[in-house]
Amino acid sequence: MAHELEFVDGVAQMAYAGDTPWHGLGTPVSNDLTPLQMQQKAGLDWEVQKVPSFIEIDGQKIKTGQESLVRLSDNKVLTNVGEGWNPCQNADAFDFFAEYVAAGDMEMHTAGSLKGGQITWALAKVKESFDVFGEDTVESFLLFSNPHQYGKSIDVRFTPVRVVCNNTLTMSLEQGAKNSAKVGHRAVFNAANVKTTLGIASDKFAKYKEMAQFLGSKRVTADSLIQFYNDVFPNTSRTKEQTQVDKLADLSRNAKLCYDVLETQPGAEFAPGTWWSALNSVTYVTDHLQGRNAENRLHSQWFGINQTRKVKAAEKAVEFATTS
Repeated sequence: MAHELEFVDGVAQMAYAGDTPWHGLGTPVSNDLTPLQMQQKAGLDWEVQKVPSFIEIDGQKIKTGQESLVRLSDNKVLTNVGEGWNPCQNADAFDFFAEYVAAGDMEMHTAGSLKGGQITWALAKVKESFDVFGEDTVESFLLFSNPHQYGKSIDVRFTPVRVVCNNTLTMSLEQGAKNSAKVGHRAVFNAANVKTTLGIASDKFAKYKEMAQFLGSKRVTADSLIQFYNDVFPNTSRTKEQTQVDKLADLSRNAKLCYDVLETQPGAEFAPGTWWSALNSVTYVTDHLQGRNAENRLHSQWFGINQTRKVKAAEKAVEFATTS
């Protein structure tokens, strides 16, 4: 079985502060580490370097016109790139958090390596949160993903996490909203520009709270709920004219999972029967039930199709709630 999370000598290349993550992987650390210390604990204290790429024909080495990105700690080739491709070192990614941690605005939370070192990430907890519907707490995090892989961009974004179930939510609700920043490797990474693009986290988090409260104030109907799940997890084989029973029977496998856990998911007691609950049934399924194993779910929820799917689910939930 392929692992998304990198293992070295049987040890997952990941460190975490606080409670054991839902996927149960990684090395526990204290929550007062500096970014540099977190980098070391996660096993990410290595550098990459571009070297000329060759092929060998009849004993002669011939340049390919490309370069290989090599991890210097073990000489592993991570990807092949062109001459104008600029690597971002892991140390630069962790240094991005240094001023926030030093000022007491954030604390390092999680860091690790995926796909054999092709994707490294660091996650910092922003020291702000809000409660909705009693004790339903949502916390704010800043995620920095640094891909050592051709065709992938550096991605820095805010992401809320619902504490009761550890669901990773999404802030990408407004078209053009600066909740994330992507930097291609054709340019040299500039931390100051990214920080300017992201702006103030608290402003975005306040808007997210408004969205959560709005969704929790709007009731779902049986028809709209089924349509919502079909929009998020389409079943292309279903017919247009169906009874209520037929519609339920024709839900795709993942849509049916969402429907089945709606009233039993962690946190189901908060704003039951509303679009907040419907949205979180999707995030619960994508984060905890889909995928072959925990590592695959971890990759998908942050970097793969499930991140995109959660954005769509949030947008659809707001759309349905607005018209309800």
